[in-house]
Amino acid sequence: MILQDIMVVQSHKELAHNIFELKLTGKLVKEINSPGQFVHVRVSDSYDMLLRRPISIASINEELNEITLLYRAEGEGTKALSKKREGDEVDVLGPLGNGFPVEETSAGETAFLIGGGIGVPPLYELSKQLTAKGVTCVHILGFQSENVVFYEEEFKALGETHIVTVDGSAGTQGFVTNVMEKLGNNFATYYSCGPMPMLNAVQVAYEGKKGFLSFEQRMGCGVGACFACVCETTDRTDKAYIKVCSDGPVFPAGVVAI
Repeated sequence: MILQDIMVVQSHKELAHNIFELKLTGKLVKEINSPGQFVHVRVSDSYDMLLRRPISIASINEELNEITLLYRAEGEGTKALSKKREGDEVDVLGPLGNGFPVEETSAGETAFLIGGGIGVPPLYELSKQLTAKGVTCVHILGFQSENVVFYEEEFKALGETHIVTVDGSAGTQGFVTNVMEKLGNNFATYYSCGPMPMLNAVQVAYEGKKGFLSFEQRMGCGVGACFACVCETTDRTDKAYIKVCSDGPVFPAGVVAI
């Protein structure tokens, strides 16, 4: 069930250049049913920032009724959100969308998790849940440079982790596809989230493999009413268009026309 919740900031810190980790507590945590879902956050009460910002859920702690959000503060809205401090209240709508299907990978199998930039956060909760059920997770995480790399140690604690940077300042130089080529395709399932060109490269490289892609798209309402996030589909579905916010953001590979 989708709730509008006034959540409380438990901690808020900058992890890397303009990358923030925000921990919130509230009752909507109990409604989250899959990794890869997101929330719509009201960042300010000012008139020019009335639209909520979609932010993916990086981690869930049901015992504490706590979620962790990782986001990049680059626009006026997310910069305003970055000013929130411990004890402040945040107006949050969620959980929204359909997340990654954990059930598609069985215990004893291997899953590749491929993320790019701010598409990395939802893969963390996904890896936690897959690892807990006995899946071996291999993480391939791409960033522009060392100063924006985050959660490297957290992912390493869950499984094999490869860091890729465009400028070579950390890990392998290049793109996630450079590491993918070296690792081959001896896995059962792949899950990916990141910019559209990366998602396209991933699904082309792994054509014929079972995969699921999470799409980043500009949104208005977050609940499928405004049609701001509509994408065209391929001939693999009976729908000509889908809404990323309500039909997704996660879709099987090959469904969204990239």
